[in-house]
Amino acid sequence: MIKLVGAVFIIVATTWIGFEISRRFSERPRQLRALRSALQSLEAEIMYGHTPLHEAARRLAEQLSKPLSTFFEAFSKKLTDTETTVKEAWETSLRDIWSSTALKQGEFEIMKQFGETLGRHDRMSQQKHIMLTLTHLEREEADAIQAQATYEKMVKSLGFLSGLLLIILLF
Repeated sequence: MIKLVGAVFIIVATTWIGFEISRRFSERPRQLRALRSALQSLEAEIMYGHTPLHEAARRLAEQLSKPLSTFFEAFSKKLTDTETTVKEAWETSLRDIWSSTALKQGEFEIMKQFGETLGRHDRMSQQKHIMLTLTHLEREEADAIQAQATYEKMVKSLGFLSGLLLIILLF
């Protein structure tokens, strides 16, 4: 009886681990789509609304879900509450939330490079930088969708099957 309970715990634990890992594969494309949408909204605020950067970031924070809302909220607060450059506020906010996202280092570098150009150019140049960033994020999203299709189901199965293997080896 104790062996059976232990076996069930092992199966449940390893299956749960597999599902948690696979969740990151499905979260990454969703977060990339949200990030692209946020940058498109930022572009609209800058180009057509003539909105100050801190105000545009605050508005984005209200529209987005976590963790991106946390990022834009922190960015807005850093711009208004501290004596910092846009680049430093962007990068610090990015680093603060990055571990809570499903995004990878490539996306971090794209966003970091975008932050280096943010607020440093006229509106037309800023729009070109946003478009370039959106193109890079679109490519990353395509890669994320491919990885999701390739690995998501496999990781779920591996979680369950590794539990079975562990049970066989232990009992």
